[in-house]
Amino acid sequence: MNFVKLSSKPKPFRTIRSFVRRSGRRTSAQKKAWDNYWATYGVNPEVEPLDLSTLFENKNQKFVLEIGFGNGENLIDCARNDPYSNFSGIEVYPVGIGQCLINANKYNLKNLRLFYDDAVDVLKKQIANESLDVINIFFPDPWPKKKHHKRRLISENFISLIEPKLKPNGIVHICTDWADYAYDIHFLFKSNKEFKSLEKLPKRLQTKFEKKGLALGHSIYEFAFQLLR
Repeated sequence: MNFVKLSSKPKPFRTIRSFVRRSGRRTSAQKKAWDNYWATYGVNPEVEPLDLSTLFENKNQKFVLEIGFGNGENLIDCARNDPYSNFSGIEVYPVGIGQCLINANKYNLKNLRLFYDDAVDVLKKQIANESLDVINIFFPDPWPKKKHHKRRLISENFISLIEPKLKPNGIVHICTDWADYAYDIHFLFKSNKEFKSLEKLPKRLQTKFEKKGLALGHSIYEFAFQLLR
């Protein structure tokens, strides 16, 4: 198995997107959720980094960010079961955001906010340094073809981007069901002296997507890395 090659010096962050924006067909309920609930849960683009505490009624200073939350199954579960922490999610697919908005309203969540944008842009422009306790990245697009590996979200440059966004001892929690992507993720973080690997993994929800993969015989590779400052 060939691991990714580390450069001697990180290059300027790539402009290649880690996703292809697909609109999909939103249900009438999802369209209604966008119209009625985005103003409550959505975070619009800002020029300057945000003070995350201003987004939430709950003034607890624990902030968790999930990148690529899909339909929000895990994100909603986290927000419901930990009402004293504040959760944000980034997603680029309107269908998933619409479903998440439906459930956020259903459970009247006060500790949830959503970004509709590229994660790299949100992290660079809207998330202040040392503001996040946890970053969750569950089942990012594996881009399985070798010629597309450059589109994978988790890279040397991406790790350099998220490192300053974490508070001291902040955690990055990652899952994938693609073996070669898992090997690369492990190698990249182990090669970065700012992080250590955690043996005890944080708790998380086993989503319908994951259960479907397990039923098909997929292996799940899970990691947690903690910042060493």
